[in-house]
Amino acid sequence: MVGAARKYVFDFDSTLTRVEALDVLAEITLQGKSNKDEVIQEIQEITNLGIDGDISFTESLERRIRLLNAHKDNLDGLVIELRQKISKSIASNKEFFQKYSEDIYVISCGFKEFIDPIVEEYNIPSERVYANTFKFDEDGNIVGFDEANVLASHNGKIECLKHLHLEGEVQVIGDGYSDYVMREAGLAHKFFAYTENVHRDKAANNADHVAPNLDEFLFVNDLPRNLSYPKNRIKILLLENVHPDAFENLSEDGFSVELVKNSIPEDELIEKIKGVHVLGIRSKTQVTQKVLDAANKLLVVGAFCIGTTQIDLEYAKKKGVVVFNAPYSNTRSVVELAIGQIIMLMRNVFTRSSEIHSGQWNKTALNSKEVRGKNLGIVGYGNIGKQLSVLAEAMGMRVYYYDVADRLALGNATKCSTLEELLSVSDVVTLHVDDNKANKNFIGEREINQMRDGAYLINLSRGFVVDIDALADALKEEKLSGAAVDVYPIEPRSNGEFETPLKGLSNVILTPHVGGSTEEAQRDIADFVPNKIMDYINSGNTVDAVNFPNIRLPKQNNSHRFLHIHRNVPGIMAKINEVLAKYEMNITGQYLSTDSEVGYVISDLDKDYNKEVVKALKNVENTIKFRVLY
Repeated sequence: MVGAARKYVFDFDSTLTRVEALDVLAEITLQGKSNKDEVIQEIQEITNLGIDGDISFTESLERRIRLLNAHKDNLDGLVIELRQKISKSIASNKEFFQKYSEDIYVISCGFKEFIDPIVEEYNIPSERVYANTFKFDEDGNIVGFDEANVLASHNGKIECLKHLHLEGEVQVIGDGYSDYVMREAGLAHKFFAYTENVHRDKAANNADHVAPNLDEFLFVNDLPRNLSYPKNRIKILLLENVHPDAFENLSEDGFSVELVKNSIPEDELIEKIKGVHVLGIRSKTQVTQKVLDAANKLLVVGAFCIGTTQIDLEYAKKKGVVVFNAPYSNTRSVVELAIGQIIMLMRNVFTRSSEIHSGQWNKTALNSKEVRGKNLGIVGYGNIGKQLSVLAEAMGMRVYYYDVADRLALGNATKCSTLEELLSVSDVVTLHVDDNKANKNFIGEREINQMRDGAYLINLSRGFVVDIDALADALKEEKLSGAAVDVYPIEPRSNGEFETPLKGLSNVILTPHVGGSTEEAQRDIADFVPNKIMDYINSGNTVDAVNFPNIRLPKQNNSHRFLHIHRNVPGIMAKINEVLAKYEMNITGQYLSTDSEVGYVISDLDKDYNKEVVKALKNVENTIKFRVLY
């Protein structure tokens, strides 16, 4: 058996469990007491002093037990609580504990009364648990601990391990300095600082290896594990100041995340993307062929916006890189801004506001109109266009729409068969077309001339959709009464100086690409896109991917999952199954989805595999990417 010569010594508090057990016991015994919070804080401070070696462990234990005022009956409740607080990666790797139980020991300064029933579920018998024991008075009150036990004394773990005379390589896994000293004393060969629950500098700085979770420890030792590749080794790069919730969501799931406030030019990104597994961007970062060629480990690109033209989708697919975006998260924000701009333009609010800012009082109804009864022309009747249609109609506007796709009208909206027809009937034209490059200068001099004299134009779609110079000329010549522009043909990478031909024109609302920039929208995007990324990384699901065949399937607990991305040529599935049959792998489920370019196969297998089958699957002709998920 791999690793049978090794012995694994685990700490209990903040390692096998997410908490310090005596802190939890304090929560139980002090329930309803007026000084509960103060006492618990004092107990935690004493705990940390003892763990870091700043006071003797004996003193730490004595002081905490005095403060606890606990009874034997409280221990049953404590065990129930601790069962709910097993460390996440410990609970997901029960197989390791069951398979290697003869080589696993628990050495803790905690107490056998609550440790034994917890670790018993992980196939660790009481005789391999070394810990303190409580002393009770005749009424069952906890009054102390067995002071003769070596673990009740300072550096007791050293003495305990010394008496065990363990043979083979000894590895210690724990969160505190008291665990490290076993390695320092020469009794253990390696010390792993376990930081999943708490990061103690003293332990981490003296560790042979920092393990943010048990998956990392098992990976380093090539032991059976729930995940083939630890999440902390998966690097995520988030650019363009995406909402901090995205960072929190991905970090909390165990990934290593770096957040950068601005976009990065191609040459810098080519260097920075090496070793990155997931790239998160907004609209300014260009993910080109050169970037994708340099991305030696890239699995996913998450666009924290609607548009994806900044990404070479076809080349990403050929490289086996899945792309997700956020097509719905900021819809309401864009619609509300459009509604606001329609009202502001038709009431000529910005002209009046500028006048009064410069000290002029000009109370007039000139060029100020109600939106009720006016014709709104919506170009692009997708998610945004449809929602705008409903709200505009509720305000009493007559809605017309034009879309290249056949879209069903909502409410009383009227479909126009041509763009020219829509332009000729609309008092306000608002653009909500996609980022297809064919839409460049979609609204130019010719189209503006087809609009009603004195009409208004709103662009909340893409900067290249409108010929800005033609729009500026139409406004100066008073062909149009006003415009609202949020997007521009060329936008800066970061905040600073900006020039546009529209600057200084009256009744023109200019905003810096903030259509979807509300706190609510950015929070929704920071939830939606990371969930799609995590779903793909954790289970292989590609539902809602922009450039990839879609597969949705449940996570398996008792099988291995192989993900195979390949060029869509005949016979690949047969070759994959030929390899699996050769290595006598039993398939419990298999899922295939293809498009014209690539195929994506997920195979669930219920038998242990060796590395040769992985090598063989990677070597199947026309393979683009292969990954063992778990």
